Amino acid sequence: MRNILLIEDDLLSQKTMKAVLKNYVIDCCKSAEDYYSNFNKKKYDLIIMDISLGKGKDGLQLTREIKMDGLDSTPILCLTAHAFRSDKKNAYDAGVDFYLSKPVSNAILNETIEKLINVRTKF
Repeated sequence: MRNILLIEDDLLSQKTMKAVLKNYVIDCCKSAEDYYSNFNKKKYDLIIMDISLGKGKDGLQLTREIKMDGLDSTPILCLTAHAFRSDKKNAYDAGVDFYLSKPVSNAILNETIEKLINVRTKF
């Protein structure tokens, strides 16, 4: 099974995503601090990142750091309620590989995840 890290501060969203993505092994963390304390040493096939992470660093700052830490080959899917064009541009500038605005259908989410993982594993 493929391993996905979900970086999302909302516990209900974490629970929902785990149910939707039941065909994957999902680890969840709620903040940049949580990521660095518990998850940054593990290899993932995909990282799903929210922009808003509560206190501390936001998802864009964390994305930049992850990409600079040598994980630039791990695709990052930005899944967020931020829907303005500037939010999308900022996310791509930070290094995300694909951007989806919430709400998103389960079919589109799963299709996007498969594409991102399959593109990565071809190289």
